[in-house]
Amino acid sequence: MSSALAAPPEPAPAAKVSRPRLSNTALLMGASAVLLLGPLAFGAVEPWSIFALEACAMLLLAVWAYRQWISRELNVSSNPLYLPMAAFFVLALVQWVVGTTAYRHVTYSHLLLYAAYGMLAFVVTQTLRHSSQFGLMAKLFTAYGAVVALFAVLQGMAPNGKLYWIRALEQGGNIYGPYVNHNHYAGLMEMLTPFPLVLAATRLTSGKRKIAVAAIAALMAASIFLSGSRGGMAAFAAQMVVLSVLLLRKRDGSWKQPLMLGAFLAMVIVFLLWMGNNELTQRLISIHSEAREEINGGVRLSIDRDCLRMLIKRPFLGWGLGAFPIVYPEFRSFYTAFFVNQAHNDYLQLLVETGMAGFSIAVWFLALVFRQAAGKIRNNDWTENTSGSLTVAALLGCVGILVHSFVDFNLQIPANAALFYVLCAIAASPPLQESQRRRVLRRRSSRTEPTTEPRPETAAS
Repeated sequence: MSSALAAPPEPAPAAKVSRPRLSNTALLMGASAVLLLGPLAFGAVEPWSIFALEACAMLLLAVWAYRQWISRELNVSSNPLYLPMAAFFVLALVQWVVGTTAYRHVTYSHLLLYAAYGMLAFVVTQTLRHSSQFGLMAKLFTAYGAVVALFAVLQGMAPNGKLYWIRALEQGGNIYGPYVNHNHYAGLMEMLTPFPLVLAATRLTSGKRKIAVAAIAALMAASIFLSGSRGGMAAFAAQMVVLSVLLLRKRDGSWKQPLMLGAFLAMVIVFLLWMGNNELTQRLISIHSEAREEINGGVRLSIDRDCLRMLIKRPFLGWGLGAFPIVYPEFRSFYTAFFVNQAHNDYLQLLVETGMAGFSIAVWFLALVFRQAAGKIRNNDWTENTSGSLTVAALLGCVGILVHSFVDFNLQIPANAALFYVLCAIAASPPLQESQRRRVLRRRSSRTEPTTEPRPETAAS
């Protein structure tokens, strides 16, 4: 009997356990659904819709974290906006903890809301990695914008003073689409219209599809004018100026994109002439007189002056995030029977609530957005590159809201604010990864296109 012990047989390799894993695209579509359902819930301004927005943002972040855990690796894509976003959160947290806010409960509520904005922006930037995902997102935004714009136009033609023709207003308003305030509807369309417009201006669509998405963009843009929002009209004009500058800076001799922009604006005019009425005409005529009235002592100018007086009292940390409507009655310089709940100027309200510290962080945030976006646009032909197209679409949406914020408070509406911060994060995110097939097609198209006459080079002195 041998004393040698036989080696135990090697165990058979265990079969790989298939774990259900949610793809990046599915998680991205979930975040997009949250962003697009918010406007349908009247802008997510009511307690139940705010809770739903915050809960969905936390759920999406938890799902993303779970995916990292089961893969046993932490794969985080960097974004320069994370630092100013964290700094602003810390500032609001200090206001709440230390007690410098005029009303701790409302600051805590807004702190949770801004945390939800950050979660949504984080999840979108972590899951939006490939060029094919942008095409999917752009098509989703285009289809959604077309449906909402068509509904808003139809409701504007046959209004009954109720939201969705069903829900009566409790405190009055100027209904357009799913919003109580027509200015906030215009803000939504300012952020969505660039997506079909960029699809029509680039190689992402062709043939009849290009005409279709340009018509959808024209319908969405026309609905901004039909809503009667003066700030929305000014914001759209600013977006068109920025887009024109980007097209002119290409200097490739191509006439297709400028022609497309001209055709788009012509379609907008056709829609306005077809669907517009005397109310729109009167609104356009009255813009000059109303603006002159505001300059000569209107309510908004009075609120602006009162905001500066509030800032002088607490210049550094402000009165507390969300505390404007609580503190303002003490500084109001005019009589009114209405409750002034917002400053009608997002920049002044930010100064009042967070002081120079919060305003400096916001300037830092926006400077990073435009610097990062300009770098991506400058280094690539954005009409040929998917990452550049996404950047231009997101940047145009941000420009619209930033212009509109001088005369309104879109960034105090959770649905609009969430979409704005996500667009900012997209504009500042690293370039998307292009598939090999798309790169090959882009190279082939660039080779087959006729090149312009080269300019003579000048010798360096």
